[in-house]
Amino acid sequence: MSTVSSVEIEEIARQLAKERFDDHAARGLARAYEEFVGRRRRAVGPVVLSVDGKPYPSFYAVLADPTAKFATGEVRLERPPASPGDWEFLQPLEKVVFHDDGSADLHGTDGGAPRRAIARVLLREHYVVRSKADDRPEARSVALARIPGLLGTLEQGTTICRAASVLPFEVAILLYLPEERARFEVDVVHSTLLCDPRAGRLAAARRVRRTSRIAWGLDRKLGRGHLSLLATRCLEILVESNGLTGIDLAHIFGGVREIVDSALKSLVEQRYAAFDARTGTYRARLDEFLPVAPGAPAVPVSPVRPELRTSVQELIAAADARAVCPLCGRPIPGGPHVLLCDDCAEQVGLS
Repeated sequence: MSTVSSVEIEEIARQLAKERFDDHAARGLARAYEEFVGRRRRAVGPVVLSVDGKPYPSFYAVLADPTAKFATGEVRLERPPASPGDWEFLQPLEKVVFHDDGSADLHGTDGGAPRRAIARVLLREHYVVRSKADDRPEARSVALARIPGLLGTLEQGTTICRAASVLPFEVAILLYLPEERARFEVDVVHSTLLCDPRAGRLAAARRVRRTSRIAWGLDRKLGRGHLSLLATRCLEILVESNGLTGIDLAHIFGGVREIVDSALKSLVEQRYAAFDARTGTYRARLDEFLPVAPGAPAVPVSPVRPELRTSVQELIAAADARAVCPLCGRPIPGGPHVLLCDDCAEQVGLS
């Protein structure tokens, strides 16, 4: 799959934004595109895309086709690397097959049976079309409000990009497995699967695998879009560690230490991380990403309150691939339609 040029992306932006795509928006898109291409990360390999049973040359071609929904699809690595080092911090991947219920099958490179997962996509680097009028201070919040969310199914992500005139440069495919969440970052400009930023820069032994429950709580926070890209990346790595210093993270991202320190301080201010001044170590506050406060009973003694109701997508993802009830934490039987344990399902009206 070939690289999508800035001219091609601009044409799609005009198609999506129509009269809102003025010279001001064109300059902003060109600047964002060049900045993204200039800091392009190392890739595992090229990917091939098919949507709703039809092959597409790129994700931008999907956006340009109003008949493409991305209810089903497949992302396949064209030439999976054989070296284990290329997969450092990643699940070895041959392809991911997406289903219309929001689930997916993860096919590994070992040729074994696929692993069933809950699939979501998180918008990473992107450009939101802003006309000259949109960039006025009093209009910026209105322009940003056109993005109803950055975390959802692939179909929801495609719909959001079209409706809010969002041009993605990089997206993260999130697969919630029973024991953990796998994250694959895709450069949609060059149609490549990206290496993990920690590869070759952090010892693999320092990674701590977290449950899908914690990962879902983290992803929901990131999906709000309130953090800078660097702060987002720092937080993801902190969550999957027992603590790292600013020097560690500056080495991982290859940036200026002061810029990384600024991102880390913003995480501390928002209570997503804590700083140990004695050792210079930053640690993620994992309690911020758990659905139940520390010390709360595993099974609530009072009925489930109405405010605990949530969307089906949230229930599915929070259920740790249908291993436990996302509301009370009880184990639940597997099955394609089981979201909650029997007691919680009755109390929230899903039985």
